[in-house]
Amino acid sequence: MSMKRKVQQGFTLIELMIVVAIIGILAAVAIPQYRDYTSKTKAASALSSIDAYKKGVAICVQEKGYAAGATPADCDLGINGVPASMATALVSSVGVADGKITANIDANIMGNTSAGTITLTPTLTDSAITWKIESTNMAKAVEDALKKNNSGT
Repeated sequence: MSMKRKVQQGFTLIELMIVVAIIGILAAVAIPQYRDYTSKTKAASALSSIDAYKKGVAICVQEKGYAAGATPADCDLGINGVPASMATALVSSVGVADGKITANIDANIMGNTSAGTITLTPTLTDSAITWKIESTNMAKAVEDALKKNNSGT
């Protein structure tokens, strides 16, 4: 009489549970990182869509001859080289008053619970315009990215 050994087929329950636990841990780390990454990318893209307004304010300042430290009073939306407001995929509306640019970001786009705002305030020096970037109601990752990328130009 010969005894046959039964060969194991498939995985045991404990092996499957270990694999599910590993996948769960990886997902718990990866999903928030991915969300932060996409929010930062969208914030950078929103800033680049505001560049036309920054250039318009710079043209207005140059043509009007504002001195260092002055407020560019006539550099408003749609006049003196500043473009009229135009919505983009990431920026729902833009306002420019006295050179200060305010961009409204839709809540659904950035993944926030409420709509956010990016504000760029110009500071005139003898040879350049520097921009102070502020944000409200944005995710922490987006605010951190805006602060990090605020080179002042």
